[in-house]
Amino acid sequence: MPSVIDDICYQLALANRIVAHEGVLDGFGHISVRHPEKPGHYLLSRSRSPELVEPGDILELDRDSNVVTPGNILPYGECVIHGEIFRARPDVVAICHHHSPAVLPFCLTDLKLVPINGLGSTMGAVVPSWDSADEFGDTPMVLTTIAHGASLARALGKNAMVLMRRHGATVVGASLKEMVFRSIMTTRNAELLLRAHQVGKVTPLSAGEARMAHDYSLQERPLGRAWEYWVTRLTKAGELPPRTKTLVGKTSVKAKARKTAGGKKR
Repeated sequence: MPSVIDDICYQLALANRIVAHEGVLDGFGHISVRHPEKPGHYLLSRSRSPELVEPGDILELDRDSNVVTPGNILPYGECVIHGEIFRARPDVVAICHHHSPAVLPFCLTDLKLVPINGLGSTMGAVVPSWDSADEFGDTPMVLTTIAHGASLARALGKNAMVLMRRHGATVVGASLKEMVFRSIMTTRNAELLLRAHQVGKVTPLSAGEARMAHDYSLQERPLGRAWEYWVTRLTKAGELPPRTKTLVGKTSVKAKARKTAGGKKR
């Protein structure tokens, strides 16, 4: 019978593949979840493209973003994003960092990302922006130190997501499903908002509409309905992660069989 850790590793691999399959993540970006038995630790894949993540790729990191999983295995270079947000926000259970082309225009201009439909309201009342240059001057445009991660966590504050100048966005959630829902739906909102600006004047949701839609959208029924839909789409595409763990860096039995049978090589 799978342990709690086995199950959460599978769910994390599944979340990576869902968000990638829905076009939010590409070869870059990453998703983490707080360790269910060690609140100061978190789980994150080794450095691998999200749509390829398997349970065996999941590493355990401590509160300072040091890998505690045995072996000389590299995590994502920006793991401090996750470590410092988990440190600053005890209420956060899962985090996604992405570079969605739909969201990036809001990181490159002064155009505001605002909710224009009910599902987009999950971005929250305020979406703050963070500029690494304000504290660190010129950087390689990646977050590689605890100071970088802590600065981003301060900019995020109590909000649900933060935009990062010329970089991307970081989204948090009180559960893995909530974070996946928010990551996908805020990206869809951004897509619609950009298209609407090309047509005419945009009228966002009122503060009251946004607040009520936010609370309604994050109830168990909408979250469950969306999760079932995304898992079904992933299943039909033949891209579910394997249930069994394989050694990090090894190809899963399922993937080997698919390759042998002439299936899509990923």
